Amino acid sequence: MRAAVWHGRKDVRVEQVPDPTIVDPTDAIIRVTSSGLCGSDLHLYDVLAPFMTEGDILGHEPMGVVEAVGSAVTGLSVGERVVVPFNISCGHCFMCDHGLQSQCETTQVTAYDSGAALFGYTKLYGQVAGGQAELQRVPHADYGPIKVPEGVADDRYLFLSDVLPTAWQAVEYAAIPDGGSVVVLGLGPIGDMAARIATHRHAGTVIAVDLVPERLARARARGIDVLDLNGMDTAQLVAAVRDRTGGRGADAVIDAVGMEAHGSPAAKAAQTVTGFLPDRLMEKVMPRAGIDRLAALHAAIELVRRGGTVSIIGVYGGQTDPLPMLTLFDKQVTLRMGQANVRRWVDDIIPLLGDDDPLGVDTFATHHLPLEQAPDAYAMFRDKRDGAVKVVFHPAG
Repeated sequence: MRAAVWHGRKDVRVEQVPDPTIVDPTDAIIRVTSSGLCGSDLHLYDVLAPFMTEGDILGHEPMGVVEAVGSAVTGLSVGERVVVPFNISCGHCFMCDHGLQSQCETTQVTAYDSGAALFGYTKLYGQVAGGQAELQRVPHADYGPIKVPEGVADDRYLFLSDVLPTAWQAVEYAAIPDGGSVVVLGLGPIGDMAARIATHRHAGTVIAVDLVPERLARARARGIDVLDLNGMDTAQLVAAVRDRTGGRGADAVIDAVGMEAHGSPAAKAAQTVTGFLPDRLMEKVMPRAGIDRLAALHAAIELVRRGGTVSIIGVYGGQTDPLPMLTLFDKQVTLRMGQANVRRWVDDIIPLLGDDDPLGVDTFATHHLPLEQAPDAYAMFRDKRDGAVKVVFHPAG
């Protein structure tokens, strides 16, 4: 089969690799019809390279058609159409029973003291082959895959794999009061969808912040109040938000940016310098002494009102990040964060995926490309070129 394969920093190639096979009785094999390119994939493209191995198959946002099932898979049949959640969970352990599928005790990667295994996402999360490929092996297919109906384009359901539940959890964790205010930092796919969900769930004021004109225009077109970071420092951003929130600050802030925030020169320099260290050394150093660019998180703490909530859905990977604990304590800020528990939110989201399409999923993707164009697509998405907000690959062309 053909697959998008990692070969090194900024080196993704589409190559012929062996077809997957059933390994465990709870496995399934799907023929992938669509697979998303996620902002988290860009972390593998560079920052998290020390945890990658040449030949790793990328991607964690697939859907497709069941080709084969293991002997213990009774809820799926060959030919059924499914979406595959990005995290791999069993559905019956303590964590899954408590709606924490991203912490599944059956698939936790204990060698790295990490949570549940993820598709296509480094040694830290199990090094499981990803879904930017023609075929994919799906462990725990007796629980994970989400069956979806025929008759509509893939885009109606594809984003159940990651974007929709991740954005939904970001809004849920933000605990926005009825009619309250929320600031969304970053209008990549997750921030964009989080702003849409917050609006749909009747937040009174939704303010979205970014510096890419095409991303700001997308949010503005849906009636969301946007703030352009170009030429604006944190103090000016705080003032603009307070002007819109009665002088207090927002009830909630969603950080949808994460470790690669704009405006963190010291951390960027540290990431760049460590990038020249041998990967074997960095693999040991990063879990204990990694550093993130924290401009977005620091801004979130400034923007939220006293007693408010900061919901962190952008990925962070450092262990020595300094936080303004005095400010957090003094302002009585609640922090919530973590990988999305995909299966927990599916039943809430499915009713919104009808023909009325209140979240705009049918037109959410900006680019549909053959899988063969993956190397160029990674570079385009990283560089925010050509209006790229959400790229979807089609392995069949």
